[in-house]
Amino acid sequence: MNNIKNFDIISCMLVLSLIFIGLINIYSSTHYEGMNNFSLDNFFGKQLFFFLISISIFFFCMIPEIKIYFKYSSIIYLLMIILLIAVLFFGNEINGSKSWFSFGSFNFQPSEFMKPVTALALAKFLSNIHSDIKKLTVQFYSFLIISIPFALIVMQPDPGTALVFLGFYLVLYIVGLPSIYMNIFTALIVIFLLTIFFGKKNMLIFTTIILVFLFIYKLYNGLKKTKLVYQMLSAIILIVSVDFIFNNVFEQRHRDRFNVVLGLNDDVKGVGYNTNQSQLAFKSGGFFGEGFLKGSQTKGDFIPEQHSDYIFATIGEEWGFLGSTLTIIIFSLLLLRIIKRTSTQRNLFYKIYSYCVVTILLFHFAINISMVIGIFPSVGIPLPFISYGGSSMLSFTILFAGYIKIDSNKKERW
Repeated sequence: MNNIKNFDIISCMLVLSLIFIGLINIYSSTHYEGMNNFSLDNFFGKQLFFFLISISIFFFCMIPEIKIYFKYSSIIYLLMIILLIAVLFFGNEINGSKSWFSFGSFNFQPSEFMKPVTALALAKFLSNIHSDIKKLTVQFYSFLIISIPFALIVMQPDPGTALVFLGFYLVLYIVGLPSIYMNIFTALIVIFLLTIFFGKKNMLIFTTIILVFLFIYKLYNGLKKTKLVYQMLSAIILIVSVDFIFNNVFEQRHRDRFNVVLGLNDDVKGVGYNTNQSQLAFKSGGFFGEGFLKGSQTKGDFIPEQHSDYIFATIGEEWGFLGSTLTIIIFSLLLLRIIKRTSTQRNLFYKIYSYCVVTILLFHFAINISMVIGIFPSVGIPLPFISYGGSSMLSFTILFAGYIKIDSNKKERW
């Protein structure tokens, strides 16, 4: 608390603005006649309670020295891994995912808290004086730190939360991971989407034609063909693997959502219902919005989870293009400010953790809004500081508190 005068007040105000926007729209989307606003029996009352708890947790996180977080980050990481394993056996299933421990009317989601914990663990490992990201062993252990929670969350299954963990690979790239990994990752995504869209048979034919054409070209010009053959065979194996994973590993609801986004299924009353209704909400909101408590889609309860994952649709309907744009601007300013202040950090542990904060917020922000407007499958992921949820509110508070603590200790050397 000695460095409270160095707090990034502007970032704190931006986060409070997002929380305020969230509270207003949670109230609007869940309000009913005679509702007791401060009761824990309704979503608004609970979120207000979570907000008050978050303030306490924020200042509590300011008390320990940074060295304490550095020292015990590995232990905390292992404890959270144990919780992720335990939830698979003893957790409650909600909306098809076994991700929660239930305590009365409150639910605890370990995967949400795994994000700041993974950020700490990754920052500690990579800031070690012996950790050179160019070395294969360091790359392996870095991938392991990210992949273990990723795999456990996929098993729940919670693809939305799992996707956020891919953002940590972007942090590795920022701190010097060879670009070949990013190229491979991009190729995997492209082949994955193309295989779903065009089908395995068409992709195999297309790939074979390219292989034959390039093979003849290299043969004619006397060039080496071994590398080309390996690359194309890898692509063929990947295409077959994608088809198998999509049809045998993905659940039907996940396949349906991809098909809707890719235009292969126009099921506006089934799996595409959420997206269709949220788009109607944006249309009815227009430029200025229909007004507070006046959204027809919102008040008619046509959009499932409009207080949580689809809360941006409530913003779009009641506050219109202006309200939606303001929300995006506040998020963007927050991310840009953290990036700017992180770029001046000299301590590698501080820098890596802060970049983890940026990527986690960015992935949540981008995926949620893309999901609501219909350019990404519905995967169930909250909008940071805005969507309803105790676990998400508290975990984002801890994540942000870590950044504020680090930012206020820029001059500290240890």
